[in-house]
Amino acid sequence: MNNQSQIQQANDTSIRRRSASTAQLVSVIIDSILDKKGERVVSMNLSNLSDAMTDYFVICEANSPTQVRAIADHIEEKVQQSLQMRINHIEGIDTAEWVLVDYFDVMVHIFLREKRELFALEELWADAATTTEYNEDGSTKHITEPQTAPKRRKK
Repeated sequence: MNNQSQIQQANDTSIRRRSASTAQLVSVIIDSILDKKGERVVSMNLSNLSDAMTDYFVICEANSPTQVRAIADHIEEKVQQSLQMRINHIEGIDTAEWVLVDYFDVMVHIFLREKRELFALEELWADAATTTEYNEDGSTKHITEPQTAPKRRKK
């Protein structure tokens, strides 16, 4: 095998490992959310979008700021225990109306219900490769293919 082939094989292996760990990360995050009774849990694969800042969004909602914080804390704890990964950045924990938990490849958005409706991330990123919704028991509710993003109205 020549040097170029070895480099390509190493890159292919690295990409596969990264994908597997991203899939594991999404799974641990979703389990963590469901453990704390997060509602309307959705994962969005954004890897097909050149302007996306991450590969996945995981979005959920909670009924109170206390529950928002509990979900964020539980995600951090479970990901650290299961995958030995630390949060890159967290925002919004003080007000706990919309908490963003950043793991580079996966960004988690934990909203109070009214804030989720206001910001409507699922609509803004409707052209995601896939969107998966999860039931309380963790089973997949349904998978949607990319939709055409809503057209913006001219003022």
